[in-house]
Amino acid sequence: MFHSLRQKLIAAYLLFAFLGFAVIALFSSAMMRKHTISLYAGQLYSEATSLAGRCSDAYQGTSPDLSEITPRLETAASCHGAEVWIIDRNGLISADSGHTRAGTAISAFNPADRGNRLYTISRFYGTFPGDVLTVAAPITGNMNTYGYVLIHLPMSVIEDQSYGYLNTVYITGLVLFGLSFLIMLVVSRAVIRPLREINYAAKQYAEGNLTYNIPIHSHDEIGYLAGTLNYMSGEINDMEEYQKNFIANISHDFRSPLTSIKGYLEAILDGTIPPELYQKYLGIIISETKRLTKLTESMLTLNSMDSGRNTLNRTNFDINRTIKETAASFEGTCGARGITFDLTFSGEIQMVWADYGKIQQVLYNLIDNAIKFSHDQSVIYITAQEKGEKIFISVKDTGIGIPRKSIPKIWERFYKTDLSRGKDKKGTGLGLAIVKEIIQAHGENIDCISTEGVGSEFIFSLPKAKEL
Repeated sequence: MFHSLRQKLIAAYLLFAFLGFAVIALFSSAMMRKHTISLYAGQLYSEATSLAGRCSDAYQGTSPDLSEITPRLETAASCHGAEVWIIDRNGLISADSGHTRAGTAISAFNPADRGNRLYTISRFYGTFPGDVLTVAAPITGNMNTYGYVLIHLPMSVIEDQSYGYLNTVYITGLVLFGLSFLIMLVVSRAVIRPLREINYAAKQYAEGNLTYNIPIHSHDEIGYLAGTLNYMSGEINDMEEYQKNFIANISHDFRSPLTSIKGYLEAILDGTIPPELYQKYLGIIISETKRLTKLTESMLTLNSMDSGRNTLNRTNFDINRTIKETAASFEGTCGARGITFDLTFSGEIQMVWADYGKIQQVLYNLIDNAIKFSHDQSVIYITAQEKGEKIFISVKDTGIGIPRKSIPKIWERFYKTDLSRGKDKKGTGLGLAIVKEIIQAHGENIDCISTEGVGSEFIFSLPKAKEL
């Protein structure tokens, strides 16, 4: 029935207003009537008591007779819009403010009928055509009750007064409902407008327009939601750009070795390459195959980390020994170029709590990078120092260094810091990305300090071994 949020809010408010007004009318009318009756009864009883005191003197002979009190009855009746009687115990009306009932007897009159009530509402034994509010004050003297002062106020007067009060309440309620309705419209506009913008933005995102930004008009929850969606769309857009670049880089890094392998094999098959050079070019083909294998393994490693399937197998092991074993695996490469290692440890044995295989891969990648960009006959410095509850490992070379503007990007996949690396057939551009993923998986950090033309230093931390 109601399709928009605004319609639902208006319908809900109108229902609330109707029920609220009904509750006000139901309870207020009863309460107001009761309050008005009590108010009039109190005023009339005070007046009746005062008149009874005057009449008491007359009955005891200490003041003029009742005829002298009649003007006072008329004044009270006119003031209150009521009818005032003086009636004896037998029901004979001695005097009245209207001068029409004096001498009339009400045979059914019984003072005991009133009990201890301040007032009664009735037609007073059929005397009046409609209900009246009656209060009675006894006329007493010398321990005797001579009669009563009765004041009769038509209930129509009380009801008219009560309706006047109720009208004021109803008008005030209507004004408040009207003002709150206007406030509801303003608030609903403030809520619905940004929701419409968010809905439009969602359609834009669904159509692929991830660059669309939702205008933010407030700093409340809706504004926060719009900001979050803007951030989400930006991240998704960056991810799409990353995926495009990722695919382009993969295509490039696979195409190059595959082209070389295909070209050399075709040259061998068609006789372009003589048999005596087969050994040389087959070695190149094997090298390119190893590069493809390494690239594939690196991609699988990163993919397993991204998907969360690659859990850590933490154990306690000696990081000093792991560094020595990893550095020893490069003996052949370093010997051919005259590169040496300088290993410095703050303790003979330094146990860490980490995944042995993953940390060995980190060290291998960092040392491999250091060798690749070091000059011949240079030294690579590797240190492991204990500080507090952590062991800090540093791999430092004195090679070509990294340009300052490139340092924040070296952790990106397939990023290569200089033009010379683009010609390096052994590099995949994934080594440092894998290193960072592994270190972060351990809940630790890795940092790079580098100066172009001076060298680079990579420092990462590992937690000290736990007692088992």
